[in-house]
Amino acid sequence: MTTMTIEQEVNPWEAQRARFETAAHKLNLDPGLMKVLSLPNREIIVHIPVQMDNGTLEVFTGFRVQHSVVRGPGKGGIRYGPDVNLDEVRALASWMTWKCAVVNIPFGGAKGGVICDPKKMSMGELERMTRRYTAELMEFIGPEKDVPAPDVNTNEQIMAWIMDTYSMHMRQTVTAVVTGKPLNMGGSRGRREATGRGVMVVCDEALKKLRLNRDETRVIVQGFGNVGSNAARLMYEAGYKIIGIVEFDGGLSNPNGIDVDALWEHRYRTGSLHGFPGAEAMDPQQLFLSDCDILVPAAIENVITTRNADRIKCKILCEGANGPTTAAADEILAEKKIFVIPDILANAGGVTTSYFEWVQDRQGYFWKESMVNEQLEHIMRSSFEDVVRYAETHSVNNRIAAYMLAIDRVAYCLKQRGIYA
Repeated sequence: MTTMTIEQEVNPWEAQRARFETAAHKLNLDPGLMKVLSLPNREIIVHIPVQMDNGTLEVFTGFRVQHSVVRGPGKGGIRYGPDVNLDEVRALASWMTWKCAVVNIPFGGAKGGVICDPKKMSMGELERMTRRYTAELMEFIGPEKDVPAPDVNTNEQIMAWIMDTYSMHMRQTVTAVVTGKPLNMGGSRGRREATGRGVMVVCDEALKKLRLNRDETRVIVQGFGNVGSNAARLMYEAGYKIIGIVEFDGGLSNPNGIDVDALWEHRYRTGSLHGFPGAEAMDPQQLFLSDCDILVPAAIENVITTRNADRIKCKILCEGANGPTTAAADEILAEKKIFVIPDILANAGGVTTSYFEWVQDRQGYFWKESMVNEQLEHIMRSSFEDVVRYAETHSVNNRIAAYMLAIDRVAYCLKQRGIYA
């Protein structure tokens, strides 16, 4: 088993690096290319002064990491949170590089973040911080350079502020500078549900692979944010039995299946999952480790570690979140013969539909939602097949196969382009 301290195990950059090195060695990647691809191309740190509502001046620290632009402009979300740090943003940027390569869309990887607590900030404070953060990154982002998107604690409104700030500096409206925008400002139909829809598509493919029936498949979803709630709702409507929803402040369980549409309405009406009559409250940690056919961690990093991996009871683990499983925990899951659909494949529906949004903005022509979903499903199915075939051909697990496939594609492009000197 890989030897790691607990600090290293839960450090997302170390987890990404461990998988990268394993995959690169299995590919017999040239040592020089390995060095190039193991490090980000650019890391930007900005300190953002913001006038708060009470008249005081606060300074927030923001990051933008561009891991690779070998295959196209950087692509990746911006997250706001008190725990945002450079190692996390680095890891997420590199995961975006591999994610875009796995689904074979012409983007590289980037990611951004600001250390703040958005729950304690007014809309005015968030807007001023977002606009100043954007202004600090003006020369580094753009439709041909790096295209941000929403992530944890950011949304369509924040993307609208970024687009407007960038457009004001450019003296023209530039819709393609960000994705995940409101529909009337150049957003794409189907974008909001895209990551959850992608999760459902790869689960469908896994069921075919393992010869399981959808209507007998019990699913537990961790997280009821954008990814988890849309995955749960779409899977419920497709006939899956959603037996558990795990949130940070509580869990809901019903072995006969939860009516996710009713839960969705309850959450919209009350602002919470608490008090939902169609399921029993349950300890979230206990529910997360309950017996099921598919487990979908769709919240945060590092929820499956060496401390609990041996107690995971599912046939299929489909990673809706980025980095929910540590590298050391992978080995335990492999011993348990759990079929893992890794994050860089499972949650790539979001960046794939972001790519569609970018294409539509640049064309000035917008697709019907049915066309968006059809194209998304085609790419996710093809990518699942590519990864599973790669795993079988090279006798590796699905995660290392996904990394090998991605690294191979990026390295091939880098060799073709050459190193400018």
